[in-house]
Amino acid sequence: MHGDAVDTMGIDGVWFDPLWRVEVQLTPLERRLLETWPVRRLAFIAHAGAASITTTQSYSRLEHSLGVLALVAHFAPDDHLARATALLHDVGHLPFSHSLEGLGGLEHHGLGRRAIRSLAAEVDGDDGVDPLDALDAFDGEAVIALDEGAEPSVLTPRAGGLKLDHLDSFLRSGQAHGRTTTPPHELLRRLRLVDGTVDADADDALELADLAVREALAQRSAANLVPVTVLRDLVARLLGDGALSSGELTGMTDDTLWGRLLTEPATAADAELLRRRPQAWRMVPSAGAPGRAAAGGAAAGGAAAGGAVAGAAALRHVVRRSYLDLPTIDGRPMRDERVADLGRALPIDVVVERAG
Repeated sequence: MHGDAVDTMGIDGVWFDPLWRVEVQLTPLERRLLETWPVRRLAFIAHAGAASITTTQSYSRLEHSLGVLALVAHFAPDDHLARATALLHDVGHLPFSHSLEGLGGLEHHGLGRRAIRSLAAEVDGDDGVDPLDALDAFDGEAVIALDEGAEPSVLTPRAGGLKLDHLDSFLRSGQAHGRTTTPPHELLRRLRLVDGTVDADADDALELADLAVREALAQRSAANLVPVTVLRDLVARLLGDGALSSGELTGMTDDTLWGRLLTEPATAADAELLRRRPQAWRMVPSAGAPGRAAAGGAAAGGAAAGGAVAGAAALRHVVRRSYLDLPTIDGRPMRDERVADLGRALPIDVVVERAG
């Protein structure tokens, strides 16, 4: 059993996930990966991004990644490639996760591929893991292929549907916001995994759909979109005037980015205000509002690239995507009109201005 303190370092070779209550006996490779900076860095990046400033969703990307590892270990304990991929699937994220996606032309999938290749060279080149051990050899290209869904796996549904990555996101977020009704570890015991898709009975599937819908609504709320929009504008200012490079941004954590925003003259005052009084900004109807429409787009937790125009009254971005995966019900596709409506509402033009 786990001890009194649940650590994220793999002490004693064990990870106990407190959400799922799954105890994972870590492989030598997993223990070695937990010692590397690309993985440790995730402990300092909020899974909820800028919403961690204004909501109770403050857990890290590392906690989520370890949660996905626990789910893979639960459903497919001997799939060592999928286990390593679960642990590494988010290593490409920028600080504040999806909130800054697209700024400076950066996106976490491409950055993740680069980080995984670098990690493969690092791990295979040291004495922490025996490359001749078939269970623990680290094949970076195989991890990338599995993560990108090049072939079906326990992490990649064969025909769409709710995958383990999003199952952890919906339940972990739901727990943080008090949305869950069934304790996650009890729900897990009743779920099945069929060709990479979470499968449930009708009642449990409806509960999972409710969590997906409420997650999408939370990501479209002012509590999320106001800090996302303001934070993106602050970072865009530094990228635009050369005070911050794209290369620097990729290696930062939430705290190191805050340090830069709070000390650069172009952003210091507004960064301090965002931390102390985020309600100084508000979300307003987009029709007719001044400002500049952003180019590109992002998931609901993020935003399209762009920032404030000098002298403009508003900041704008466009939400183009939400994660709305649904489980299957006893092997059959699930339909939920709420999910369809949320999909039809995209894209969403978001406008934020000073509250006055």
